[in-house]
Amino acid sequence: MIKKLFVLSSLIAFLGLSAQKTHKVVKGDTPYNVSKKYGITVDELYKLNPKAKNGSLAIGQVLTVKSSGSASTKPQVSEPKTNELGRIVLQPKQTIYGITKQYRISETELRKLNPDLDNHMKIGDEITLPLDSIKKYGGTQVAVTEQPAKTAVSNNKTKIDSGNERSVSSSSHDDEYVTYTVESGDTVFSIVNKYGISIDELIALNPDLAKGLKTGMVLKIKKLDPAYVKKNGDALNVVLMLPFGYSSGDSQYRAMALDFLTGAKLAIERNAGSGQKLDIKVVDSGNEASFRNSLTQLNPNNTDLVIGPFFKSNVIDLLDFTKTQKIPVVAPFANSADLHGYSNLIILETTDQTYADKIVDEVKAVYSNQKIYVVADAKKDNANYLKAGFEKSLKGANVIIVNSPTEIELDQNMMTGQSAPVITVLANDNDAVGEAFSNKVIALSKEVQGLKAFSMYAVSSFDKKADDLVQANLVYLMDRKINTEGSFEKEILEDYKAKYCKAPGKYAVIGFDVVNDMLTRENKKGEIFKQMNKVQTQLATKFEFVRAKANGAYINKGFRVIRLVP
Repeated sequence: MIKKLFVLSSLIAFLGLSAQKTHKVVKGDTPYNVSKKYGITVDELYKLNPKAKNGSLAIGQVLTVKSSGSASTKPQVSEPKTNELGRIVLQPKQTIYGITKQYRISETELRKLNPDLDNHMKIGDEITLPLDSIKKYGGTQVAVTEQPAKTAVSNNKTKIDSGNERSVSSSSHDDEYVTYTVESGDTVFSIVNKYGISIDELIALNPDLAKGLKTGMVLKIKKLDPAYVKKNGDALNVVLMLPFGYSSGDSQYRAMALDFLTGAKLAIERNAGSGQKLDIKVVDSGNEASFRNSLTQLNPNNTDLVIGPFFKSNVIDLLDFTKTQKIPVVAPFANSADLHGYSNLIILETTDQTYADKIVDEVKAVYSNQKIYVVADAKKDNANYLKAGFEKSLKGANVIIVNSPTEIELDQNMMTGQSAPVITVLANDNDAVGEAFSNKVIALSKEVQGLKAFSMYAVSSFDKKADDLVQANLVYLMDRKINTEGSFEKEILEDYKAKYCKAPGKYAVIGFDVVNDMLTRENKKGEIFKQMNKVQTQLATKFEFVRAKANGAYINKGFRVIRLVP
């Protein structure tokens, strides 16, 4: 009897052990195909194997898996690595047929890489292609991922890039879903964390993830909120809310508003002249305190687009007023985290963080253990953000935050005792500090070769001292810069001068760019949000929108990069 009990208990123990199966990782295995093979979710696989949570599996690693029937004996075939993608900038006379012939790609493959191809065949538009094909067959047409896509030379020493050569994360949407195009370096964890969804939710919408995450893959992220669609009439009803202050007796922002309106009117006339039916209403939004009174002039049931107001508190008031209709609202100047959750909001102002991230990338490209000086403003927020970025991406970086450019000093070569070049970064938009920064780097560049200068902002001294700053290889960022040699830009500048007998001021340029960009994204149904994935450069501003989060606001991440070259 004891023997029988022993045999029975041994059998039970064996059965208990066999219920927990193991899997030995082979080449080509991913968490997705392993979990699929054994009929469990990825989350369950990670619970059984906490060490696998970083998403990478080592060949030979033994994983615990939960059996849900006999495991498939089908051999695992590793997927060939997807070619890295690049982009070309469309040149005059290039056609879809010509691109397929030149780059040895079928039209089907070309359209798969560029789902909205027919709407992106204008000169200057970017076309996605396999990077190997661009290198082999592109000739002088270089990939955007390797060099600036569009370079306009305003003089022989100043070059204006198209902006974000390594494009920002591309979130867009189809008719029902927010989508995300996978970039090099992305992981499943970075994507689910970015959008606040679970791994299983991501896999349920994207079964092909079982084959692994690949650069260029377009993932469905989350269902979109219902998009705004025009309610009635043929004309697009657009409201401009500008702070003239006539109604409130406050003239503080009147000159800005009037200047903005001159550029806006030029954009409206241009689009109306191209056949777009528009019904435009200009509303005096008063000042921040009196703004709510101006809302009585809006009819939410017969408004398709609102451009303005200028101030954040007023933007929130307007979004609350239109929350039922979800009318698209454009904020020309307001941008803060508490605005990012509104799905019908389009934010045009690029953040300092976006500029700082680009500066980190630029410095990383030329870094070779130089000391890095960052000139801060009074708050030091940008300087501290840059310091953290440098220390994270540059091994052993020695970053010194200073209050004044006069504190920047050359380094010393420990072997030779001679002066050594440093990297200098301006994180202060004050013109006087910018002037001192320019003078300092010019002086240091005369003492030693190889000095590198960068700036998050454009200050007035950069144009005045461009010839001397060339020796410091200055690279700086601008949200707005007119390429006076471009044919489109020449046309707009001439039209403005003919209409107003003067060159456009700062806010006239912004007014034109904002209104022209928004109107060219609209269609007859008022479906502006279906066109937000297009990258467009207007008179001076580059617009490249991404969602702040799934069903969140659209934020402009575009900017221009100015390089002073010998």
